[in-house]
Amino acid sequence: MLLRFLGTAFVLLCLFVVLQVRAAPDNFSEAKRLAQRIYSDENQTFYCACPLRWQGGKGIPDLKSCGYKVRKNGPRAQRIEWEHVVPAHHFGKSLPCWQQGGRDNCQQTDTLFGRMEADLFNLKPAIGEVNGDRANFAFAELPAQPPQYGACPFKVDFQAQLAEPRAQVRGDIARIYFYMADKYALALPKSQQLLLIRWHQDDPVDDRERLLNRRIAQQMGHPNYFVTEVRQWVLGYQPTAYGLAGRLSDKTPVATITQARSVTAEDAAKALPNKNTVTKQTQVLGNQNSKIYHLSDCPGFSQVGVKNQRWFQTEQQALQAGFRKAKNCQ
Repeated sequence: MLLRFLGTAFVLLCLFVVLQVRAAPDNFSEAKRLAQRIYSDENQTFYCACPLRWQGGKGIPDLKSCGYKVRKNGPRAQRIEWEHVVPAHHFGKSLPCWQQGGRDNCQQTDTLFGRMEADLFNLKPAIGEVNGDRANFAFAELPAQPPQYGACPFKVDFQAQLAEPRAQVRGDIARIYFYMADKYALALPKSQQLLLIRWHQDDPVDDRERLLNRRIAQQMGHPNYFVTEVRQWVLGYQPTAYGLAGRLSDKTPVATITQARSVTAEDAAKALPNKNTVTKQTQVLGNQNSKIYHLSDCPGFSQVGVKNQRWFQTEQQALQAGFRKAKNCQ
């Protein structure tokens, strides 16, 4: 009897430890510590692709070997910082805590902001100077902007408050924006959506992104659904807001991400892959359990649980996958 009790206690203790280790971080400080473990084998910086080594939990970039030239802030260029791909200003500025005291006040008083700031999917290791120069600028393409960091292809237009990342990570950036906008109901201007949709198509998911997605999912409790391709972002996509968890009822305002002003009509045309892509507000959401799909303007759309969701670009795609249309959505 005693052995059975001790065995049960040991199992419960192990389960408790696992749950503790795999809990999503509540604040940015905790998130940075976890990110260092997740990216412990990362060998290059996100924006510049400079060689990166880790020492004592800190990242050190090799600026000389990648041809990086310090623009202004030498000490900050020598260290790695955890960059919010979707800046804290963008998802925090509309919250009451931000309006009443800025980021510091939000960190101290708002648990939702704490979760958003600590979301591991939104953090990437970047050279400190580049992180500082990017600030809260929106992403765009800046063909006329000359190089500012030597061989590092990152560009910043300080006057227009825009930044251009290297082509090899633009898809990663797009999928992070889709994830944050979907989870926290952030509004993406149309021109920004068009740009990010094109970046997502031009730079598809690779094996490294999938590996990092799995590691972060173990900590966060869910993946980035736009990396696993369970969900597809289309123009006019309606965020599910699954990360707000009770905050919708108190009418918490959501942020509007700054519009990238350099998107052209040509960009818009490239962003639309084919005639079957959904370009209106209508979305197609299937229920994996019932094999029934719903449209976003039908009653059952909002009742599909996150675990059973499967997203389609068109109704035809859903039908081909063996789903049938909900009877209350005719």
